[in-house]
Amino acid sequence: MMYQANQKILNFEQPLIMAIVNLTPDSFYDGGKYDSAKDILADISQKIKAGAHIIDIGAASSRPGAKEISEQEEWERLEKNLEALRKEFPKIIISIDTYRSSIAEKSAGLGADMINDIAAGDKDAKMFETMAELDIPYVLMHMKGDPLTMQKDPVYADVISEVKSELEIKIKKLEGLGFKKIIIDPGFGFGKNTEHNFKLLKHLPELNSLNYPVLVGISRKSMVNKVINTSPVTALNGTTVLHTIALLNGAKMLRVHDVSEAKQAIELVQYYKNV
Repeated sequence: MMYQANQKILNFEQPLIMAIVNLTPDSFYDGGKYDSAKDILADISQKIKAGAHIIDIGAASSRPGAKEISEQEEWERLEKNLEALRKEFPKIIISIDTYRSSIAEKSAGLGADMINDIAAGDKDAKMFETMAELDIPYVLMHMKGDPLTMQKDPVYADVISEVKSELEIKIKKLEGLGFKKIIIDPGFGFGKNTEHNFKLLKHLPELNSLNYPVLVGISRKSMVNKVINTSPVTALNGTTVLHTIALLNGAKMLRVHDVSEAKQAIELVQYYKNV
């Protein structure tokens, strides 16, 4: 399967690496990392050299407990950095991490190639319509609640069937608009406890039956730390272990902080599968 993203191609024949670039001061692992636009471009350059296929820029934190910022503040953080990134790296695929259709539209106008929506259209009724008009790839992520409250005792009768069913409903809405450049994300850590997260990871092949590529975003998250007593800073090895499981279970895209290690995991799993 492959999607056209403006004049670029997302080819899912082999798993892809989406590198995280947080412009926020309060993200759970790397908030406040950059002091200037020069720092951002230098970091992105390193991620591309290490093997990133996609750069995912977020200007509004979605960590557990995060408060919502205004659309104006999100765009102020994003606009000039996106312009600089597009100019500096014309060939890289740029994803914008936003749940606002207006930000998606303005970002596409500045050359963004895809949208990563943690709310799957729930926080903006115009998002699906906007994506159909923009016709660029769209990450449809499952979230229960919102970042401010999502980790306060989330409850499911059956997390696998509920997540799958809710994603399927959204997929049908998008397909009804004639839009099929969809990437699905079960939303690890977004309204799920540790057991929910591991059940989703274990049953990831069931999401493959939705017939769209599956993105896994587990990099340095609490589902690693709560099991092996690490912190986001020391969670790289645990992250790589879970990336390996995800790849064996059919993940087609990894959203990561650490590109080189994700690339190694992909190469080893691909070799293992091809033997």
